[in-house]
Amino acid sequence: MGEYRARESAAYWDGRNEIGERVASGIYIYELLAGDQRAVRRMVISK
Repeated sequence: MGEYRARESAAYWDGRNEIGERVASGIYIYELLAGDQRAVRRMVISK
């Protein structure tokens, strides 16, 4: 659990790649880094 303040201070992804295209349905792996902590997770995109 944590505190949610605003989108600007949260981890946020709009479902688009580096050049602005919407990504396809599938399983994506993402990594979050915060200080000395690291988390790797899977995310399912379904359209």
